[in-house]
Amino acid sequence: QVQLVESGGAVVQPGSSLTLSCAVSGFNARHTRMTWVRQAAGKGIEWVGGISSSASFTTYRDSVKGRFTISRDNAKNMMFLEMTDLRSEDTATYYCGRGWDGSRLSDRGQGTQVIVSS
Repeated sequence: QVQLVESGGAVVQPGSSLTLSCAVSGFNARHTRMTWVRQAAGKGIEWVGGISSSASFTTYRDSVKGRFTISRDNAKNMMFLEMTDLRSEDTATYYCGRGWDGSRLSDRGQGTQVIVSS
């Protein structure tokens, strides 16, 4: 059974840093490109970035480039999203998953909430 579990969400002040984790089970994630997406209240799913199966390549949406870093530990079936210089517009529920087709993930977790507020 495919399972993805995000954790690490919190309420933080603007300018803070936070690292989200994604624990994967039920499939061999080391052969799978993985993705982070987010959804703010009342808005649609927004692609944040992705990482290749070998972690050789990462891509990010423009608004998070230079602030967010995606990494993975294939030995532990984990993926991470390190976020720095957080802004109010980063407030959202963050999801990790696989199978991003441009609008949705084929499998994703339940999400972890990040609130950036002073």
